[in-house]
Amino acid sequence: MWYVAWLCGVGLAQAAANGAPLLFDRIKISTDSFEAASAFDVNNDGHVDIVSGAYWYEGPAFTTRHKICDVQPSGEYYDDFGDYPMDVNGDGYLDIITAGYWGKHLRWRENPKGLPAEWQTHDIAETGSVERPCFYDLDGDGVVEVVPNDTDSLTVYKLVVDGQGKGTGQFTRHVVKPGNAGHGLGFGDINGDGRVDIILCNGWYEAPPAGLDGEWTWHGEFNLPSASVPILGYDVNHDGLTDLIVGGAHAYGLDWWEQRRNPQGERTWEPHSIDAERSQYHDLSLADIDNDGSLELITGKRYRAHNGHDPGANDPLGVYYFEINGGQFERVTLDYGPAGRASGIGIYAWVEDVDGNGWKDIVAPGKEGLYLFKNLGKP
Repeated sequence: MWYVAWLCGVGLAQAAANGAPLLFDRIKISTDSFEAASAFDVNNDGHVDIVSGAYWYEGPAFTTRHKICDVQPSGEYYDDFGDYPMDVNGDGYLDIITAGYWGKHLRWRENPKGLPAEWQTHDIAETGSVERPCFYDLDGDGVVEVVPNDTDSLTVYKLVVDGQGKGTGQFTRHVVKPGNAGHGLGFGDINGDGRVDIILCNGWYEAPPAGLDGEWTWHGEFNLPSASVPILGYDVNHDGLTDLIVGGAHAYGLDWWEQRRNPQGERTWEPHSIDAERSQYHDLSLADIDNDGSLELITGKRYRAHNGHDPGANDPLGVYYFEINGGQFERVTLDYGPAGRASGIGIYAWVEDVDGNGWKDIVAPGKEGLYLFKNLGKP
């Protein structure tokens, strides 16, 4: 059950699930068409700011924007498919990790210590075309690794830290698989051995006991066509086995794949539909959006993911969260309508409590503009 009202040009959405309503302010921050965004304190002033593409927007109002640097355009796209905050050089200011499809690079942009100056861009590695960079602490040491969904190889990049745990500006490179790994990338402990495995569209790589430099074992157990980036590894039905949540990034559909074990311990995978009526679920995330102690699935339609050539490309946009309910997914609609009036979710969205009210908000970039869905909690 949901409804969306319009008030003074700002969308005010009241979403109800299981009788527990949440109130959201929908704020359009910019008409720029960058498809990646994040939220963090850029200038260490105690306020969370919003970063998207070539600019950052100063919190808490997000009405003042500052130039980061020029970002390469390519047709309808900008070559900025991720804006992850990481203190790469250990100076106490968060920098940005980004990657591009046309530039074929993995890079970091150096925060000028919050000063009004353009950010210097540094190469981490030459890559193939990167659909989107993903980030996960694969080896459990508290430092997040960078894993691009790269057409040239499946490679993990690890930040080198000093004795105090501060970044040094350098990364080590760990190749899991040479060659194209396909569209779709995620993480989760598939076999329950306590190590984080890497999930691809047609199977998964088992993490080795030796760590990132060990030999990863391939298990080609499923086929996830047009898989989202990321694929989420999550125990949907609470049976102790990691399942998969995957969107149709360039097709219709949003599904979860149930992991099952026979008496001999052999795995099988059974797909279950979450939403067959909507297309271009490219970016997915899990967060406790309603403060009920359980994770919700946050996602939406990516606008013109392939410049209008995907199935359902001209369907209305939408931003949603789903109550998972042990596999009985219930959709809650925060926005729905045509581009220009409504928002979707681009290739790299962000969930963060930007205003410090204790409720997580959604930063939704896309070719239709940059939006903030400010979570006001329960009225």
